[in-house]
Amino acid sequence: MGFKVVETTIDVLQQAMTNGETTSVEIVCAYLKRIAELDKAGPRLNAVLEINPDAIYIAEAMDRERSLNKLRGRLHGIPIMLKDNIDTNDGMHTSAGSLALAGDYAGRDAFLVQKLREAGAVIIGKTNMTEFANFMTEGMPNGYSSRGGQVLNPYDADSRPGGSSSGSGVAVAASMCAAAVGTETSGSILCPANQCGIVGIKPTVGLISRYGITPIAFSQDTAGPMARTVTDAAILLGAMTGLDGKDPATLSSEDRYYDDYTVFLEAKGLEGARIGVPRTGFWDSLDEEQKRMAERALLAMQEAGAVLVDPAPIPSAGEIRGSSVLMYEFKASMNAYLAGRGAGTQIRSLRDIIAFNNEHPEETLKYGQKLLTHAEEKTSGTLTEPDYIHDRFNDLRLSRTEGIDAVLDAYGLDAVVFPGDEGETIGARAGYPSVLVPAGFLSSGLPFGITFTGRAYSEPLLLKLAYAFEQATHHRRAPVFFL
Repeated sequence: MGFKVVETTIDVLQQAMTNGETTSVEIVCAYLKRIAELDKAGPRLNAVLEINPDAIYIAEAMDRERSLNKLRGRLHGIPIMLKDNIDTNDGMHTSAGSLALAGDYAGRDAFLVQKLREAGAVIIGKTNMTEFANFMTEGMPNGYSSRGGQVLNPYDADSRPGGSSSGSGVAVAASMCAAAVGTETSGSILCPANQCGIVGIKPTVGLISRYGITPIAFSQDTAGPMARTVTDAAILLGAMTGLDGKDPATLSSEDRYYDDYTVFLEAKGLEGARIGVPRTGFWDSLDEEQKRMAERALLAMQEAGAVLVDPAPIPSAGEIRGSSVLMYEFKASMNAYLAGRGAGTQIRSLRDIIAFNNEHPEETLKYGQKLLTHAEEKTSGTLTEPDYIHDRFNDLRLSRTEGIDAVLDAYGLDAVVFPGDEGETIGARAGYPSVLVPAGFLSSGLPFGITFTGRAYSEPLLLKLAYAFEQATHHRRAPVFFL
């Protein structure tokens, strides 16, 4: 029968290995079997792009270390998946979902991958994603890539899984791994976490190294955990933090990052917490059912002892609008990233990607490449344009000084709460952390979450709030599959 892995937490897996009930090899095989049943067969979720050919060997090594009482921590022997824009120096490609990069090996481990390997995690595969993290064109469905096709939502195949960490969200929701790593520039962890009924952490930019991740924008990119519980997400987060000499953004995290975020989890963590509810600009797009769901979440927080400041308007909410920052930073960051890839990489610039796609239009240009061509033709790649510089400063002012900082200071708040992933843009532009946690299910059967957002490096506080909400409500529910 094999060891049961459906909805099983990291600590339960770890304890079972410690007790001799199972091994890392058996757990890896159980997840691989589930991938075989659900990803390209059964409901055909299409969340997994590639399996690590060395996964079982790595699991064997972790089992051997365990037998010698050489445990590395809570991720020892635990199967983890990575979004396909995270570099690994193994038998797997890193393509960001693009056929232009589908044949290339990165030739290096991203810093976060080095950290996960050191922690004993077994990287079992790469997940499908929205191609180039949804910065390829306009109108491309979330979860679609030319290399991997369309990812399906495990709760409703006709609904989108959210993007761009779609495969990671679906793989976690469908128990095809213990947890997964996604990346976010603006909403790419929070959105699929919301749509797939799981926990997503979008960390402070700089808490996790950006080195070895296919980029969109220097100023907003970050990797982050995706898991079925707050505890599992906190375990994964602590395993990826650390100072990296190859990423200057991490230098700001010195003395502000932790190897273990589970110590901050308190079942009564909402008691006395002051939480702001910035309705204007963030609740307007909700339908009536979503509003009712969000109101029930607020009531649950109050019943758990939180002090809600409602409303707590964000002064800049009406001014948050389109920005040129991502467009200007994309060319510069992508060219720098591609120039540093392995020796076998044929694609060395954004121009090379566009040329490849133009040479293979039937396979690569189902939805076009409008954003790629605009970035190549309309930006210098040097970040010297006045529009970019003005917009960058404007983004920081509106998202921080007159945004999140302003509302937290004005009302003496610990955090603000948003319905679903509605606060993704302001948090992303600020580079501030957010934690999304399940808040129930709509009548359609689709999940709905709530997001806690705070100041830079406030992950300990946000995780405490999210954990308390999770423990008070227990909204997480596995999808039901008809095979």
